Amino acid sequence: MNRRTAISDKVPLLQRRALLQRGVRAFFEGRGYLEVETPYAVPTPGEEVHLRCFRTEIERPDGTRETRFLHTSPEFAMKRIVAASGLPVYQLARVWRNGEQSALHAPEFTMLEWYRPGAGLDSLMDETEALLRALLPPRVTLGATSLDLSLPFERLTMVEAFSRYVGVDLLAIGDDAKRLAREAGTDLRAGEEWEDLFFRLLLERVEPEIGRKRPTFLTHWPTAQAALSRRDPSDPRVALRFELYAAGIELANAFEELTDPEEQRMRFEADRARRVALAPDQDWPLDEAFLADLSALPSCSGIALGFDRLVMLAVGAPRLCDIMWFS
Repeated sequence: MNRRTAISDKVPLLQRRALLQRGVRAFFEGRGYLEVETPYAVPTPGEEVHLRCFRTEIERPDGTRETRFLHTSPEFAMKRIVAASGLPVYQLARVWRNGEQSALHAPEFTMLEWYRPGAGLDSLMDETEALLRALLPPRVTLGATSLDLSLPFERLTMVEAFSRYVGVDLLAIGDDAKRLAREAGTDLRAGEEWEDLFFRLLLERVEPEIGRKRPTFLTHWPTAQAALSRRDPSDPRVALRFELYAAGIELANAFEELTDPEEQRMRFEADRARRVALAPDQDWPLDEAFLADLSALPSCSGIALGFDRLVMLAVGAPRLCDIMWFS
């Protein structure tokens, strides 16, 4: 099959993709959101430990050069807009993550992100559920999995999930990797720390069981995985964060946003130290503009949803490359 044929064969799916993009814009405009566009080449692409970034360079007319990175998410810039304006905003943004390639991963893809002032985690889950119902058919089939979107989406805390599928009390164990391995009935691998084991158990035992008959919100993550979310005031051992799973796909990641710049700086510095220890070339300055604006961010929740994965669900495509013009 030549490249021209491969593209033409995708046209019906790509037309559906274009319809979904229009549906996204209609949904958010109907709810009073402002569509924004933020820079893709930035001085600070994110602070995730395990994501690898693409590096580029700006050449100025005077001959000077400045390092830039293709962002892994528009999150920092979008939250600065919310902090300055108080407006709810959304964006269909191209994002880049180097070294990723699989049926569900690509080095360049489209992320749908939105941020709503005044929204808590429950409100954001309600809105996400409404978005999926507005864009997807009542029943979604992907491979052997069939989702019924007429059913209320499941809301499952991480503690409930580990109790049900791993057989452990996650919060009682804390960050004791040896105890977690013992009570989960597994061996701690060489060099494996608590976070590594947590994600191995999540991947191997929890994720295969959730979001199979109806989408599942996996909520209230341990604070070690808080990222940019705030702690739950009723239980500081967990963070106000959720991920959404549907038909075996991790579809979205969301936070009730942290607005304390000092706590966020400490988290960034800890993540930076771990990231650079793993990959010394993945180093860049802290986003001081973001940290300076963070204290002005109103109470707010935000979410990043993989738009390409949403299209996969809508059309029943098994691979990301099926619903991209080029891959």
